[in-house]
Amino acid sequence: MTSSHRLRRLPALPVAAVAAAVLSAAAGCSPTDAKASVTVPSPPSEEAALCGALHEELPETVSGLGRSDPEPRSDLTAGWGDGAIVLRCGVPRPPAMSDEESLGAEIGGVDWLTELREGDGPRFTSTYRKTYVEVSLDERFAHDATPLMDIAPAVKKAVPPSL
Repeated sequence: MTSSHRLRRLPALPVAAVAAAVLSAAAGCSPTDAKASVTVPSPPSEEAALCGALHEELPETVSGLGRSDPEPRSDLTAGWGDGAIVLRCGVPRPPAMSDEESLGAEIGGVDWLTELREGDGPRFTSTYRKTYVEVSLDERFAHDATPLMDIAPAVKKAVPPSL
């Protein structure tokens, strides 16, 4: 990520505040057991190398759910719980990062942009890192952001800060 992509610092919110916002946005949704299928990002080679290192560091379980990577298989994607938690590395900068109303939180030593998605769980994207890491949670996790606590150590170790 170049200096032209520097982001303004989003106000950090405690995990509980993010969880409350997520819960209210997704109340009434029901879970699905479908295996995830995702679009594989196509980052520049330097970012792809960071994503490969991240792939090696990712945990086998997140929030008690076993690893079940989405299709198509790639070092740029990972998943847990047959689509409950899906990670994509090397994604483009989310347009919401320019939104003054965006929620931001520091979870597990990593800053995250929080996007609430109607009819689904939240999407979190790392900020201030050399590549963007996106974690989408389905409605099973609409009430909390704790899966990020299991993922953040790997992001922190493999994807250096951009500042």
